[in-house]
Amino acid sequence: MDSEKTDAPVTLITGGGTGIGATTTRRLLARGHRVAITGRRKERLEQLASEIGAGRELLTVVGDAADYESVRAAVAATIEEFGRLDNVVANAGLSTHDDLVDGDPAQWREMLLTNVLGPAVLIKAALPALRATRGRIILVGSTAGVKNTPGNMYSVSKWAVSALAENARVLATGSGVGVTLVAPGRVETSFWDSREDGVPDGPILTPDNVAESIEFALFQPAGIEINSVVIRPVGQVH
Repeated sequence: MDSEKTDAPVTLITGGGTGIGATTTRRLLARGHRVAITGRRKERLEQLASEIGAGRELLTVVGDAADYESVRAAVAATIEEFGRLDNVVANAGLSTHDDLVDGDPAQWREMLLTNVLGPAVLIKAALPALRATRGRIILVGSTAGVKNTPGNMYSVSKWAVSALAENARVLATGSGVGVTLVAPGRVETSFWDSREDGVPDGPILTPDNVAESIEFALFQPAGIEINSVVIRPVGQVH
């Protein structure tokens, strides 16, 4: 632990190696945070760390965001390295890009575990440390969890994230912990790589657009929490 920077805020981001997570990491490091990121691919985490060149201000932890023991170990490693935990960002997520008629239930299982169980176990693992710092929880949802997409299981998973955000807020707010749901519309990331037709046509956000909203929620004055941020590109109807 760097004793000279023990007061610098510490943020843990799941799925931090790419897309929204990686961009949020860069923005927070630029604002003086120390950041821990998790992801399944060690090489991607190491590549990002090399690109950023943040040294000991960035901790990379390989792990599965849906596995409680893995997440608990990541929280423990973050506190061991930096001495505290001020914020967590539940960003890891995926989509099967299918529906109830044509979808594969085996793939739904992985998606539901990542998208729903993942944020829940992160909250469970991190809440004691966040209560000590009166920190913040950010859950990255989706406009698919604000407006239903017909028969879409990804939409179901993100509705669950929206419910989890309010459930966690009611649980944690009395201890001074803030909870924010950030629900973006279409974002140009590797999220679309598994979609047969790739990125859909039409207006789309950048990862930086969403990272800026996460940053906005994290940097609210003490005692203030933004409970929900819905962000769409102009022209996206749903």
